[in-house]
Amino acid sequence: MNRTILLIGTVIGMLAIVLGAFGAHGLEKLVDMEAVDTFETGVRYQMYHAFFLLFLGMWGGMEAKTKRTVFILVLTGVVLFSFSIYLLALNSLTSFDFKIIGFLTPIGGVFMILGWIFLGYHILTQKEPN
Repeated sequence: MNRTILLIGTVIGMLAIVLGAFGAHGLEKLVDMEAVDTFETGVRYQMYHAFFLLFLGMWGGMEAKTKRTVFILVLTGVVLFSFSIYLLALNSLTSFDFKIIGFLTPIGGVFMILGWIFLGYHILTQKEPN
């Protein structure tokens, strides 16, 4: 499980760098500045959670079942939150109206928050080794 979490964290981080570079150097020519700012929000939260997953994959103080739950919550959150933001920011470039998937963004945010809560709860209730 740790290897999977580390690999997914690495891929999410790499994608955040690639998408961030696109947002900083190519997107401003295609959409307005508000859309660029929106896009950058998705990149920023994606990178925060890439670091979260790297920490989670390296941390040995959690049972595999609990770690898997946190991983799934965070990964689901990143996909729903960041990727829906990317599509919404690029909405003006397509004939498809991505605003119909706008409800996914806050759902993704809730999943990310739940991942943090689940991790915090585990840390709070974990028994200290003697």
